Amino acid sequence: MSPRTSVLVLTVAAAALLSACGEPPRALPTSPPYVSPSAAPISLGPSLDLPLPTALTPGLPTGTVPYPTGPAYPTPAYPTYPTPTFTVPTTTPPTTTTPATPTPSHAARCAAQPTRPQILALITGRPGIPDKPLRVLEGPFCSGSWSFATVEVTGTDADELDPLMVVATGAGTTLALVAAGSDVCIDRVQTSAPPGIRVLACGF
Repeated sequence: MSPRTSVLVLTVAAAALLSACGEPPRALPTSPPYVSPSAAPISLGPSLDLPLPTALTPGLPTGTVPYPTGPAYPTPAYPTYPTPTFTVPTTTPPTTTTPATPTPSHAARCAAQPTRPQILALITGRPGIPDKPLRVLEGPFCSGSWSFATVEVTGTDADELDPLMVVATGAGTTLALVAAGSDVCIDRVQTSAPPGIRVLACGF
């Protein structure tokens, strides 16, 4: 092929290409709107206008999924113990028993009669009185018409015999023996003697 023929062929081919592609593309706009006014809107068509799914994964249940629970264990019951109580002991002072009647004072010494010789003469030779020399150890004490005296044995036998007690009434020629010996707390002395004589003879 000659060089002229080659140029002609290239020119024809270029013209064919231009006629097949149409007009060359236009330059893109530099400011909005960026779509060309002559460009037709793109429509998806009725076949592509589909409703959106309501769930991302169809077929799965919605809401809270129950999970299996383990076996229920009984709550252990612990024994209850009573609350200890403490009682503070109280010390009660002992009750002092006060006698209903205070012990009376014993009678005073006799101012006149009976005298000591009269007391010794009253008991000498009586049953239970030792046949030994005697003397008045204490007394006589007088209260009203009653008298009380203590008599002891003198001499070598004085330490072997206990003192004797003598209770009498009256004075002088009316002096009378009520009781004599180691125990003179008889019923008459307890019930009839003045308190000052009774306390000497009985201790109360």
